[in-house]
Amino acid sequence: MATSAISFDVGDYVVYPKHGVGRVIELQNQEIAGMQLELYVLRFEKEKMTLRVPVNKAESVGMRKLSSDKTLKEAMETLKGKPKVKRTMWSRRAQEYEAKINSGDLVSIAEVTRDLFRPDDQPEQSYSERQIFEAASSRLARELAAMEKTDEPAALKKILDVLKVSAPQWYEKAE
Repeated sequence: MATSAISFDVGDYVVYPKHGVGRVIELQNQEIAGMQLELYVLRFEKEKMTLRVPVNKAESVGMRKLSSDKTLKEAMETLKGKPKVKRTMWSRRAQEYEAKINSGDLVSIAEVTRDLFRPDDQPEQSYSERQIFEAASSRLARELAAMEKTDEPAALKKILDVLKVSAPQWYEKAE
């Protein structure tokens, strides 16, 4: 069997683009449709979900190790930047935001988090904006938590603190 260029060990944290951070809990061999397949068994605690990914498909579905420290720094810097809000229809922007979140790219997820963040003194967000913001910030927090060996609430607080410090300068200028 061809071996994948990337390999994961039991206990490794991995990022699966559509689901975020999971952990390899087992390597399995199964016979499916008469073929022997080697599978990574991933556990996503937050969703209480288990996913089996064929070893030879891991790379093509975008499964990856946790981001590097450099990428994490870049994502945290992205949070401090000026929010970019396009003047296109919400449905189009929502699709773009979802695509960025599902890309699994930490910096893209940070962009969505930054762009949809609203300080407390700003107008209320729509339900769908809030949902996408929470999906992005949660995905970012889970990877940050795994990298810094902390929990999601602590990582989310760190992200929100960065946003709360940076946001006022952008919103004051807009008025």
